[in-house]
Amino acid sequence: MTTSEKKQLMATACKVRMGAIKGVHAAKAGHPGGSLSAADLFTYLYFKELRIDPKNPKWEDRDRFVLSKGHTAPGLYAALALRGYFPEEDLLTLRQIGSHLQGHPNMNLTPGVDMSTGSLGQGVSTAAGMALAAKYQGKDCRVYTLLGDGEIQEGEVWEAFMFAHHYNLDNLCVIIDNNGLQIDGRVEDVMSPYPIPEKLRAFGFQVFEINGHDFEQMESAFNQARETKGVPSAIVMKTVKGKGVSYMENQAGWHGKAPNDEEFEIAMNELSAQLAEVEGM
Repeated sequence: MTTSEKKQLMATACKVRMGAIKGVHAAKAGHPGGSLSAADLFTYLYFKELRIDPKNPKWEDRDRFVLSKGHTAPGLYAALALRGYFPEEDLLTLRQIGSHLQGHPNMNLTPGVDMSTGSLGQGVSTAAGMALAAKYQGKDCRVYTLLGDGEIQEGEVWEAFMFAHHYNLDNLCVIIDNNGLQIDGRVEDVMSPYPIPEKLRAFGFQVFEINGHDFEQMESAFNQARETKGVPSAIVMKTVKGKGVSYMENQAGWHGKAPNDEEFEIAMNELSAQLAEVEGM
């Protein structure tokens, strides 16, 4: 990755975070914490990794992305808007009646959304099904899915992992946002999924462990995942919930709460300062 590419991704990630905060603030509801922890991942996927065409969202040979932790839709929507799937001003209509940007992704309403999600645990199952269908159809497209670390407490997730290994879905890449927090507190206190990498390896995955805010580590992991043959891949990202907004970072209370006007201004000022710093590098 060149210095210029890294700088561009960092700047875009700041804008994704700003877009997510704008949407949640306008809606007075939503899930900022997990959107911010996954903002770098959304950025890398939509601006470097995925084979997609915003002008042709239903292109049959595109790569697919399933947001299994569907409540972090504000972050996904911000990335899609910046990538050109719909106008950025649409982010301010989040959760409004008649808007195509609802609280959870809807594949029938929103350009660029490949699967309707929201009920935790189900997204990875559909992603595995998509990957198997692509193999049956002889297509070389890849399928990516993002899960929360709290989400993997769901039993259906592990059934999907067994399925992925049984059918040798090497075109499937599972990504886990390990920010350590869920709506009720620390993941390890609610129902510990640890050790996550070891469990995934036991289920037959090729596993990569990275800092989910480091684009160079992200690039290395995704490159290796694409080269893995015969087994599915998993990328376990260590992240910070609420990343980029000081008062949200590592605070479970910001899992599903909108900032008030004063908090919004603080968040936007901090993110604007980060963007200016990146652009001045």
